[in-house]
Amino acid sequence: MLEDIKGVGPKTLGTLNKLGIKTIDDLINYYPFRYNKIELTPLKDGEVVVNGIVETPPIATYIKKNFNKLSFRVEVDNYLVDVVIFNRAFMKNNIKRGKTVTLIGEYDSRKNSISCSDIRLFETKETTFEPVYRLTSGITSKVLNNLITNALLTNPKVEDYIPNYIIDDKEFLDKETAIKLIHNPTSNNIMEKAIERLKYEELFKFMFKTNYLKQNRKQQDGLKRDKDFSEVKSFIDNLPFKLTEDQIKACDDILDDLKSESRMNRLLLGDVGSGKTIVSVVGIYYNYLCGYQSALLAPTEILADQHFLSITHFFKGLGVRVELLKGKMSKKERSKILEDLKSGDIDLLIGTHAILLDDVIFKNLGLVITDEQHRFGVNQRSVFQNKGTMCDVLYTSATPIPRTYALTIYGDMDISTIKTKPAGRLPIKTSLIKNKDIKIALFEILEEVKNGHQVYIVSASIESEDDDLKDVKTLKKNLDTAFNSRIPTEIIHGKLKPAEKEKIMNDFKDGKIKILISTTVIEVGVDVSNATLMVIFNAERFGLATLHQLRGRIGRNALESKCILISDKESERLKILTKSNDGFYISEMDFKLRGEGDLFGTRQSGDMIFKIASLRDDIKLLSIVNNESAKFIKENINNSFKDYPLYENLAYSLNHID
Repeated sequence: MLEDIKGVGPKTLGTLNKLGIKTIDDLINYYPFRYNKIELTPLKDGEVVVNGIVETPPIATYIKKNFNKLSFRVEVDNYLVDVVIFNRAFMKNNIKRGKTVTLIGEYDSRKNSISCSDIRLFETKETTFEPVYRLTSGITSKVLNNLITNALLTNPKVEDYIPNYIIDDKEFLDKETAIKLIHNPTSNNIMEKAIERLKYEELFKFMFKTNYLKQNRKQQDGLKRDKDFSEVKSFIDNLPFKLTEDQIKACDDILDDLKSESRMNRLLLGDVGSGKTIVSVVGIYYNYLCGYQSALLAPTEILADQHFLSITHFFKGLGVRVELLKGKMSKKERSKILEDLKSGDIDLLIGTHAILLDDVIFKNLGLVITDEQHRFGVNQRSVFQNKGTMCDVLYTSATPIPRTYALTIYGDMDISTIKTKPAGRLPIKTSLIKNKDIKIALFEILEEVKNGHQVYIVSASIESEDDDLKDVKTLKKNLDTAFNSRIPTEIIHGKLKPAEKEKIMNDFKDGKIKILISTTVIEVGVDVSNATLMVIFNAERFGLATLHQLRGRIGRNALESKCILISDKESERLKILTKSNDGFYISEMDFKLRGEGDLFGTRQSGDMIFKIASLRDDIKLLSIVNNESAKFIKENINNSFKDYPLYENLAYSLNHID
């Protein structure tokens, strides 16, 4: 137990718990995120690291409350040097005459003094690497390192997940040695070997889970669908537009999955405006022809309404009954839908989180589609697919992810990608201007409205006291003043009542509202083809993925569309948007600039939080490990990993996920 480790009292135990450290295993596997390299330097002007023998007792001067100075003299290379360090009065009794200490700070030859940032109470004889940990108040890296060292002295059980043949082949350190050395490396080479070994294990274990789940799903029996695709082909041929090559390929993938004997678990990745909805509709139609119900889960009521309108239109005259279930419905309406759903009279149910409630019961659900799947947690997605028995599962996402990353982090799913836009769509021209050039944006707004088109204005806030942040209410006031209230303008945001939002969106779709001022509530799914201009204020406040999603609300026709980003802050991120309309390229650049914390948070599965590996920095290693883990599974799955007890237990736990 943690309490048995030397130095761990009740207070320290509470501090460790705050860091997520609750066991000895948690403690020894709490890795440094970087190291301070301590290397002796000559005594010369600038930053120095030198050993010095204390020549005078230190004097503590208390300048004011919570601010003090410690000063003394040392001998460095036969020179007497003055030393000063602030807020270290507590070290006074540990700095004694004749003691050798290491001084880290800045040397000024004119004053013959070192202003220290830190003092080590020992002599540095060679280059050392001091681990730096992510901390919370009440503990330092040095104290944490001492606790880890004490824990390692108890010889805790260390489980090694890398198979021996890989350890031998790659000449890896054993796990116990790697852990000891990552906390107290003796050289740069040793540190790198320890890091490489622990990264490999972490990624190998992760990819084992991913590949094993995929293998398991491939072996799960799916629903029987014996119909051929002739009626589906006729449906596609009679659409008022021609599908792109990517859409056709995605349709083929989904139809093959539905007809196969295995359950579908597919992710449909498509850039904004690429036409993922019609691909989903093709799958829904085939599922209907085979006698099964479908369900489509949307993250917002606006998107659910949008899907209901468009999908109802696609199925007109085909006998497919489509219904919409939302949180705000009359009891009578809801009861009728639930009754008809349970009897099988409804073929497709579209809805928001309301679908997930226990009283929503299907007669023979065969296909579940989670739209914008990253908006839902793992448990919600699980509840959804468990609404039926052996349901086929399709996820869609308009947050493009570079394929290399998608194949690994979504390795337990099959992936279809739509990159091409429907024919006739022009690239959106994006420009970046400063607030002082607002007249450019006002002119463009006026021109688009004069030409019979509509405009989105986007703000990061509903209401703000920050003068630099243009909220929706301020923007409405300013635009009414600029255009003398002659242009019908309205505000929409998440805090409005559903009925209000629905009326405003319908009025915008019908052309009654010419300028819609909004927060990111319009980020996903809103489709008004007559909107040709988007102006985004305080663009620096949004992530690239969000900006690209917002921009995708325009350019949904054959007309030229423009997006104007307004920001007074220089930003490489924003310049990327002015150069490209390719969501996959933009996501890759965003990933490089911001790291996986932003991009891969979309997985929302809890197993993406690595202790030492990084999807950004270790993607090549991840690809290697992916292949190695797949090979390992193939060679051992038939005997249920009997030769590898750790993986036998892991496979068992994966087989019994709730």
